[in-house]
Amino acid sequence: MLTLYHAPNSRSSRIVTLLMALDALDRVDIRLTDIPRQDGSGARDPNNPHPEGKVPLLVTEEGEMIRESNAILLYLTDRFPSDLAPEVGAPGRGAYLSWLFWYGNVLEPVYMHRLAGLSHPVLSASFRGMPEAVAYLAAGLDGRAFLLGDRYSVADLLIASPFLWFPEATPDVPAIRDWVARCAAQPCIARSMEFDARSAEEMGLAPA
Repeated sequence: MLTLYHAPNSRSSRIVTLLMALDALDRVDIRLTDIPRQDGSGARDPNNPHPEGKVPLLVTEEGEMIRESNAILLYLTDRFPSDLAPEVGAPGRGAYLSWLFWYGNVLEPVYMHRLAGLSHPVLSASFRGMPEAVAYLAAGLDGRAFLLGDRYSVADLLIASPFLWFPEATPDVPAIRDWVARCAAQPCIARSMEFDARSAEEMGLAPA
């Protein structure tokens, strides 16, 4: 059985969301774990084998550890095929992979730089800036309900996640705002939030 190390209301929540969307939650052993939080709460859990004490971490039946959200999402969608992600060789696979890795390689670094108030020509040259990232996302949604077309996919689940956590960060672009609203309305989002609320209560954590 696969094992997921998960901290409620964290980056690993989107992995739980995917498992719910795939109807595969019962095929993964979810180990609740504490992590250090940006507000100073939480602490590293010695039972979490992640080298940095972070989440998400997925451990396969063979004992291999998979880190990073986009790597875990890709592994799970290949492991449990569904209409949430194109299979290898299917139309749209290239776009799917590109969006998954654009999130980790561009959008999240750019978002964190802005949040931290960091600006430097090297950062701009490597990652671009938030205006460029917003323009790229808006262009990808032009004429589409979701990033891969008319159907919600794991690319939407991942890339919309920071805007679902921090609605005030959603770019003031109609196509993006409407897309975020469509993503938020997916049943797996509400189910995942309920799961995290129960898990946080079980761990004695303050509500998010």
